[in-house]
Amino acid sequence: MLTSSHEITTFHNEPFTDFSKEEHSSAFGEALNKVEASFPVVVRLWIDGEEKEGGSGTFESLDPSQTSRVVANSAKGSREDALSAIAGAHKAFGEWSQRSCEERAEFLFKAAEIMRLRKHEFSAMMVYEAGKNWAEADGDTAEAIDFLEFYAREALRYGGKQPIVPCQGENNELVYIPLGVGAVIPPWNFPLAILVGMTCAALVTGNTVVLKPSSDTPGIASMFVDLMKEIGLPAGVLQFVPGSGSEVGNAIVEHALTRFISFTGSAEVGMGIYEKAGKVVEGQVWLKRVVAEMGGKDFMFLDEDADIDKAVPATHSAAFGYQGQKCSACSRLILHEKIHDQFMEKFLPLVEATVSGHPSSPSNYLAAMVNESARQTALDGIEGAKKDGNTLVSGGEVGEGEGWYLQPTVFTGVGRDDTIWKEELFAPVLAVHKVSSFEEGIDAANDTIFGLTGAYWGKDEEKIATAKRNLHCGNLYINRKCTGALVGAHPFGGFNMSGTDSKAGGRDYLLLFLQGKTISRSK
Repeated sequence: MLTSSHEITTFHNEPFTDFSKEEHSSAFGEALNKVEASFPVVVRLWIDGEEKEGGSGTFESLDPSQTSRVVANSAKGSREDALSAIAGAHKAFGEWSQRSCEERAEFLFKAAEIMRLRKHEFSAMMVYEAGKNWAEADGDTAEAIDFLEFYAREALRYGGKQPIVPCQGENNELVYIPLGVGAVIPPWNFPLAILVGMTCAALVTGNTVVLKPSSDTPGIASMFVDLMKEIGLPAGVLQFVPGSGSEVGNAIVEHALTRFISFTGSAEVGMGIYEKAGKVVEGQVWLKRVVAEMGGKDFMFLDEDADIDKAVPATHSAAFGYQGQKCSACSRLILHEKIHDQFMEKFLPLVEATVSGHPSSPSNYLAAMVNESARQTALDGIEGAKKDGNTLVSGGEVGEGEGWYLQPTVFTGVGRDDTIWKEELFAPVLAVHKVSSFEEGIDAANDTIFGLTGAYWGKDEEKIATAKRNLHCGNLYINRKCTGALVGAHPFGGFNMSGTDSKAGGRDYLLLFLQGKTISRSK
């Protein structure tokens, strides 16, 4: 339970762990052992403050890098479970929405405090369940802490006096009030950070939440829910219903009492949610809001004067970090013809030297893909690229090991009509396209239905200014990689089919879960 007020300080991003220090690497090793000893974790539904078995049986979560290891046995919620969760969340909304913003923020501050103390345990679970190496898992947990700290402070700001133009003879005020019950559907690739951010942005603004985690990562989701239980979050405010999208997901999206849907995932699923949310059903008295982040086909454009020595490791990290399974990952590399050969001569040896293996070992950079279906989609994309006549210059094969490994893969000679240029694979697969001018490079970068992240590399200030104006993506980076957004510093969200440009980690994000109420009183 909450026992004391949190001292509000200026927000700073949570520091990453320096694993080169013996005390940190040793502590993380201990956390890995502790978490592994708990397998298989038992995951249950949490509805109205009580743990429950699922109405549709159970399912397993496997270690993608060692598929014989069962990480979690999870209850599988049914449609009836989902409907019960919605009803309970609707009932809990009345009391929760009336609590002060200070009290709701205190829950987030306390959660951040405890998560910080158990940082390595949360990260260790992601090593096993999500296939993240040490640095990627640590970064995920740090980002989750950032979301808790940042959104708590933002809720206090929105709960305070809002600026408004004076009007003679009246006292006017603008207040922000919560929406109601929200369906939160997070992804598996940032199974803690994005889940925490989406869920707690809704909670701290006074809404109640029905959370359907990814079926690939119910274990880490359950750890977060256990944390919220520990800090005494009132019953019904957060309902936890693991289960299938077709059963649980559809039920919570389509329900008349659902006021908003917060989703991160594929464009295909996101479009389906958007369509369902747009239909007003019997008993519904509002238009549902949809907050969606739906992936991308992200680029890095290296102009003729790009710093190749810096761009090579940056491209490797952006393309192959976490097996390319980031919505911000670089899957399209645009090279000016004047530097193409020189860049590839330095880049390919780095790709070939990438160390793969189980992420529990700190020496392994590349782990397995999240599941068999994801790897098969990538392999199908690789075969399609070959049929299109693209040149395979590295990788392209299943990797060694028990899990769903795939070699880091690079194709050159890719044209803008080729499938690998257009379709998101969400895999360690990079398409390289050569251009002869700055203008052609800008055009190539924008040649996509998506618009999430991108990076321009060059030294000419006029070209940089033009790139800043004309490159159409929600997060544009100059002379750095296109991944690695930090809460508060890089509000994150994209254009077009990348979603609704909801800037997660930005100062306007909480407005998506609030509605403004103007109150005017005659003097």
